[in-house]
Amino acid sequence: MGMKGVVLAGGSAKRLGELTRITNKHLLPLADLPMIYYPLKALEQAGITEVCLITGKEHAEHFIALLGDGTVNDREGNQLFNLDITYRMQARPGGISEAISLAENFINKEKFVVFLGDNIIEGNIKDAVQNFSRQFNGARILLKEIENPNAYGVPVFNDSKEIVCIEEKPLSPKSNYAVIGIYLLDYRAFDFIRELTPSGRGELEVTDLLNIYIKESKVESDILEGWWRDAGQSPKELYEISQLIYQTGANKIHL
Repeated sequence: MGMKGVVLAGGSAKRLGELTRITNKHLLPLADLPMIYYPLKALEQAGITEVCLITGKEHAEHFIALLGDGTVNDREGNQLFNLDITYRMQARPGGISEAISLAENFINKEKFVVFLGDNIIEGNIKDAVQNFSRQFNGARILLKEIENPNAYGVPVFNDSKEIVCIEEKPLSPKSNYAVIGIYLLDYRAFDFIRELTPSGRGELEVTDLLNIYIKESKVESDILEGWWRDAGQSPKELYEISQLIYQTGANKIHL
């Protein structure tokens, strides 16, 4: 069995205002394709073809209508990707870790990659997936150096450059790296999630999950090459990402 993928495509996306009043943000256009195509293509490029897509029940039928069983061609008949997609529905927004837990039966004790559906990258995650396949167990995260990481999880390093914890949205970040929304986990993630308690906002946080792995000294990291953007921030961000895609391509869909 190969590594599997989990794409999270739920959430209310209130920061996108009127754009998501009647639709899911992951169905909005980036350049000339729906946002959800980009994480799916990134997983396929990394050799992952079995994917579980998790979304809210109010938009599940829209994803099924768009993606079907996972073989998607454009209007000219060119194949965009060829995946085997399984769907799971999240009853209500309960945090990233809660959403991950819905894929437990799908994963079936395999290693897997969690990809937040609004994370758009220029390149690919092949190297990280290959590195994780050689890693005996634990977790692996992707980092990106940015100017203001305090809107994200931020890794704290010791003198040996090992990650000792991840701080969620710290006021004074202890490094310039952000933990981007791509997490490589072993099957113990589901046991760890059962140990979590909801945060102050009532959600099971992925930072808390990763910190359990860190306590076991079982977290490795890779630095993502190329640009990375979080498409859930604002309508202006959607426009800027679309321009980036047209200029440089993303996941080789446009190259």
